[in-house]
Amino acid sequence: MTVSGPADGRPLVFAHGFGCDQNMWRMVAPAFAEDHRVVLFDHVGAGNADPSAWRPERYSSLAGYAADVLEILDELDLRDVVFVGHSVSAMIGVLAANSDPARFGALVLVGPSPRYVDDGDYRGGFSDVDIEDLLDSLDSNYLGWSATMAPAIMGNPDRPELGQELTESFCRTDPDIARHFARVTFLSDNRDDLPRVSVPTLVLQCREDVIAARAVGEYVHRNIPGSELVVLDATGHCPNLSAPEETTAAIRAFLPGPGSSLP
Repeated sequence: MTVSGPADGRPLVFAHGFGCDQNMWRMVAPAFAEDHRVVLFDHVGAGNADPSAWRPERYSSLAGYAADVLEILDELDLRDVVFVGHSVSAMIGVLAANSDPARFGALVLVGPSPRYVDDGDYRGGFSDVDIEDLLDSLDSNYLGWSATMAPAIMGNPDRPELGQELTESFCRTDPDIARHFARVTFLSDNRDDLPRVSVPTLVLQCREDVIAARAVGEYVHRNIPGSELVVLDATGHCPNLSAPEETTAAIRAFLPGPGSSLP
């Protein structure tokens, strides 16, 4: 865990997506360290997190990861937290905020998806077969899957260094934990949790995203009461790397000035 910024600054907690670690926020988080208490951490099995802390029963659903977030907030005694969650961490943040709303002041959901699998009129972007093929490929050859999928997830083929960075991040993740986390992530369904969100929420959506399409971001916006939707002029699923300045500006515009609070 990394903590920076003034101790009395409003807390901003940044959470990374699947296959990543806190380093993925390195071009966004420092912009807030002057006037916010900035907290970065690695989910269990990622980055420098202790892999021995991982237990399959605790992390059989996203609720286990949400419990970790609440433990971090409790350990640091943080309140009025602005939780910035990328990808799967967006729903982890939703679950944490619904579980203990008194700890949270706002949510920023970057590329969120409450369900990746299509269901009736709901379009998550993947069929059941798509997801099973993806998970089977991941199970049989994690490194090969990473090399193929990471550039597609990142998008921006004209900037191959971004896809390479995501590939290397995937490959640093503990494969056994990653396989389990992928299954939990891609088979989750948090649609019913969205209307329960009671804190101001910003949904950040890329205009093109193969993992969480624009229609998914619009669905999240429609189902979280009073939420704000900003569509970034960015492509791919990781605007924190591909469009950090635009991502930073959108978060900054959502936050109030010093000394004020969100409605």
